[in-house]
Amino acid sequence: MDSFFIILLVFFIVIANIIGFLTYRKKKSLYYSAFTILCLGVLFGSIGGALTVFVINDPFAIFYGLQVAYYLLINSVIVFLIAILASVIKRFNHKTT
Repeated sequence: MDSFFIILLVFFIVIANIIGFLTYRKKKSLYYSAFTILCLGVLFGSIGGALTVFVINDPFAIFYGLQVAYYLLINSVIVFLIAILASVIKRFNHKTT
């Protein structure tokens, strides 16, 4: 049962990153992409929590959904920091040329 939930966790993270990448390709904004991943963290956290409550039939299984949301929150913070770093580098290169 544990391997199922780990696979589900990885699946949610990969899907959120793919949707974030597609959002970046469409909007050309890393900030919007990070916000999308953050919103998907809430959505996938609630889906994962509800799914585990139904599968395990234990109210404490909702913490699995919180764990999914936590990992996607960390993921969106990393994308946000990359966006800030890219903006600083772009601005620095624009001023030097």
